[in-house]
Amino acid sequence: MTQTTANDPTTKHTAVHTTAQTGAGDGGSPRPVLLVDVVGLTPRALADMPRLRAVASAGWQSALTPVLPAVTCSVQSSMLTGRMPAQHGAVGNGWFFRELGEVFLWRQHNRLVEGEKVWHALRRAHPTAKVANVCWWYAMGMEVDSIVTPRPIYFADGKKAPDCYTRPPALRDRLVDALGEFPLFQYWGPTASIASSRWIIEATRLLMPEHDLTLAYVPHLDYDLQRFGPDSPQARAAARELDGALAPLLDDAQRLGVTVVVVSEYGITEVDQPVDVNRMLRRQGLLEVYTQAGMEYLDPWASRAFAVADHQVAHVYVRDEGDLEHVRTLLESTPGVAEVLDREGQAAVGLDHANAGDLVVVADERAWITYYYWLDDARAPDFARGVEIHRKPGYDPAELFFDPEDRLAKPKAAMSLVRKKVGLRYAMSVVPLDPAPVRGSHGRMPSDAQDGPVVLCSDPALVRDGFAATDVHDLLLEAAGIDTRSGGSAASVSRSEPSEVGEPASV
Repeated sequence: MTQTTANDPTTKHTAVHTTAQTGAGDGGSPRPVLLVDVVGLTPRALADMPRLRAVASAGWQSALTPVLPAVTCSVQSSMLTGRMPAQHGAVGNGWFFRELGEVFLWRQHNRLVEGEKVWHALRRAHPTAKVANVCWWYAMGMEVDSIVTPRPIYFADGKKAPDCYTRPPALRDRLVDALGEFPLFQYWGPTASIASSRWIIEATRLLMPEHDLTLAYVPHLDYDLQRFGPDSPQARAAARELDGALAPLLDDAQRLGVTVVVVSEYGITEVDQPVDVNRMLRRQGLLEVYTQAGMEYLDPWASRAFAVADHQVAHVYVRDEGDLEHVRTLLESTPGVAEVLDREGQAAVGLDHANAGDLVVVADERAWITYYYWLDDARAPDFARGVEIHRKPGYDPAELFFDPEDRLAKPKAAMSLVRKKVGLRYAMSVVPLDPAPVRGSHGRMPSDAQDGPVVLCSDPALVRDGFAATDVHDLLLEAAGIDTRSGGSAASVSRSEPSEVGEPASV
């Protein structure tokens, strides 16, 4: 075991969790738990991750059945509430807000997730339990003790600078002093790298000794598995690199007696077929655009049907009920579409929430769904060539690439960063409009267990047969020493009707 040093962030607070272990179950502190979301972790990736395998060797490992869609916001919300998307409402990484008439992806407020969260159940048993969230989604307004989440500075003149949002506010200065500014441009985009995951891991190391339940979201595997595919040499290198970065955090947890739970939201599978659902709908006269400065923008108000694409799943919103069967027939005949779920089909998979599309499209195993709606690249909006996760009406994995057709893409990006540093406005227009480079995707239920998500746990006493994303909620409570199997347990209470803190709110 690694020896504690004077510079070790866990040294100061070791006694906190020694006491927590003895107090579990008697009204004192819960047993300390670390929940690490290693995005894209699969048995295939674990083959190159010996430090993570050691967690399973000490405890156990199980395949994890995700929810549909198997995307970040939906799966995380199911893990933290113990509910399906039909109950918590996070039907994807974004959806069409019917009351506003607009598509929003990657909103951040926790009130968008209906139902009670695991920390509420934890605090019923242990009212003084302290909870930290390092980069799990829907962090804004989360009723926990410490929050760290990416939050750029958007200046009035259009500039964007890296930063993060924290609660308490002073935590930001503490983290920046210790770790430097949050590496936003390494968190997503063509320059995404291990730097962002290392920052998150080190922030978690600082916070874990001070909290009873600590959540950390580690995104590194997401990048090269989407860029190059899960079988690529780059994917294996990314797994090895991340395993090394996680080792100090896992060592800290072992030293402090913290139970480690590692989950993945989904497994990334090989793809080679982009499916342009919105372009099909436009050619059929169902999707409308409006034009400004020669650029076309999706017009959801006027469209009879349009899709919010999200990896291998898309929510299709149909304005008039009389068009439903026609749209469904068109979707089912589109190459690359595996199935189309109406409300009855959505109910069968726990997705029938008002936020969901009137129809939900699931792609073939080797296909994924683009958000593109223009028919001529010359008419594409300027945000299409940039990293603009909040402006695009759908997910765009091409943001992970520099445009291979533009030999000046990387120099342009470097010049944009220079302009940023000297305080000038800049536009990072380097993203390709050709989706062909994308080699990995997710969202549908995996067919090969080697490419499916997993759960690892360091405590062998918590092992169980079969595991679903919704089971993570109770696993965390049990790891904290709370009996979820008794009729009056915190977990059973948390399955009651959504409380006031869980009611949805519009953005």
